[in-house]
Amino acid sequence: MAILIIAEHDNQSLKGATLNAVTAATQIGGDVHILVAGAGCQAVADAASAVAGVSKVLLADNAAYEHQLAENVSLLVAELGTDYSHVIAPATTAGKNLMPRVAALLDVAQLSDVIRVDSEDTFARPIYAGNAIATVKSLDAIKVITIRGTGFDAAAAEGGSAVIEAVTAVHDAGISTFIGEEMAKSDRPELTAASVIVSGGRGMGNGENFALLESLADKLGAAVGASRAAVDAGFVPNDMQVGQTGKIVAPDLYIAVGISGAIQHLAGMKDSKVIVAINKDEEAPIFSVADYGLVADLFDAVPELDGKL
Repeated sequence: MAILIIAEHDNQSLKGATLNAVTAATQIGGDVHILVAGAGCQAVADAASAVAGVSKVLLADNAAYEHQLAENVSLLVAELGTDYSHVIAPATTAGKNLMPRVAALLDVAQLSDVIRVDSEDTFARPIYAGNAIATVKSLDAIKVITIRGTGFDAAAAEGGSAVIEAVTAVHDAGISTFIGEEMAKSDRPELTAASVIVSGGRGMGNGENFALLESLADKLGAAVGASRAAVDAGFVPNDMQVGQTGKIVAPDLYIAVGISGAIQHLAGMKDSKVIVAINKDEEAPIFSVADYGLVADLFDAVPELDGKL
């Protein structure tokens, strides 16, 4: 039994979500291989080969894969996937774009957002916004799976010595073209990788008031997030959204400020190690999952906390 993991990367560095997928793969059992598909991505392959528990890295270095267009990469993965019992990718934006195509090409079902491995064919995944956990068993010969990173610890990035093997197959579906991308630049940690997150909700009142959270975050070395209500109100851009339809996070410390705790937000952050809630409404649902709750006006509490830090 062998497992193929689709590496998440930017042609320069291996993303942390891949390490969580490796942990899930080792729990399934068998040889673990990583596919690095990109252009000029030798450094990523080298990093992947050093990951503990990985026995082989497949390097598909070609211009067709430079921007990892799902239309192209899915054809490559489907071709390679016939030699594997499991094909796994992180349940990120890229993984959710790629893996349904792979499953369709292989004519199998996809298992999404897996948070626990029970056996090589039985897995657990959240349903109903995380209010229930479904245990599912796949009878497909090839299991196509996306892994929710918050459900698994990251594998060690060093200690491995996997062999790197070149893949010469080139697939260009010819149905999509990379136009461009706009990268948000910030000195703060990436939201999904941060160990501390400070998030604001509708209670912030407007986008300018998020400066209060940014000051607090800078002192804590934290990322800044937001609830869907804050994003929908136009306070902040949607790449800051935490929740079922945003980013799923599980930091060591999550500070929720002015967030009532709608079910879709809780689904995205309730696995955080320690949750602190600041809200003037003592009946707010956020307090049901908080380890520490402060019933107070955020415009008084946050500046005071910032000052003490």
